[in-house]
Amino acid sequence: MTASTAPATTSSTVSSADGTRIAFTRVGQGPAVILVDGALCYREFGPTGKVAEELKDRFTVYTYDRRGRGQSGDAPSYDPAREIEDLAALIEQAGGRAHVCGVSSGAALSLEAARRGLPISRLALYEAPFIVDDSRAPVPDDHVTKLQEAIAAGKPGNAVRRFMRIVGMPAVMVAAMRFMPGWSKLKKVAHTLPYDASFVDDFQKGKPLPAGRWASVTVPTAVIDGGKSPAWMRNANAAIASAVPGSTYRTLQGQTHMVKPDVLASALAQHLTA
Repeated sequence: MTASTAPATTSSTVSSADGTRIAFTRVGQGPAVILVDGALCYREFGPTGKVAEELKDRFTVYTYDRRGRGQSGDAPSYDPAREIEDLAALIEQAGGRAHVCGVSSGAALSLEAARRGLPISRLALYEAPFIVDDSRAPVPDDHVTKLQEAIAAGKPGNAVRRFMRIVGMPAVMVAAMRFMPGWSKLKKVAHTLPYDASFVDDFQKGKPLPAGRWASVTVPTAVIDGGKSPAWMRNANAAIASAVPGSTYRTLQGQTHMVKPDVLASALAQHLTA
């Protein structure tokens, strides 16, 4: 593709139902696809920008800063329903209907949006971090409270470190994080960790997923995980696929939770054009 015909990239904002401005970037040409980030990620820090680059020749791809992150606004108090409204505003911006692809806790958000009936054409979920059995310890009941306490005390780094320990990062890596180049970016969005927890916490108790929870999700859905991800993650995503009517379950061999953008993009394109 020559420079003169390369898909244009534009950045703007859209107003959510409560008036919060949500910043987004649009690139490419073709059917609309909205990518939803997981915890601590936003347009300048995370995988979705590279995934968008891989998809832009076939799709019009929207990436955005979830509320409280990057250039998006926030509200004085948090309600997960507002994030569903943010996604709804982006779908409207994209023409009233769009494919939606979520990664990690962004997958949990996307699944909830489908459950609430947003106009989603096709849905793709990569490794929603649910815990549905005893293959790993459940997340402690006081996890969200501890995050909130660290943030309220002005210690966002403590909140980030706690989150990283919960998701299974080795202790030596957690200790070294403050010396890494992206540490300041992580601390800036640490206050949004409880936001993500609101979409996953109920499903991280080591119990089977609630029967019928997603029975109303009728859009074609792909549930995807990595072949090198731990057993608890793969078990959870297999359970999600069983819980969403008519969904497909796919494993990307050689991949982990830190999936390679080109590999994920290829799987997404296959599902979105099926």
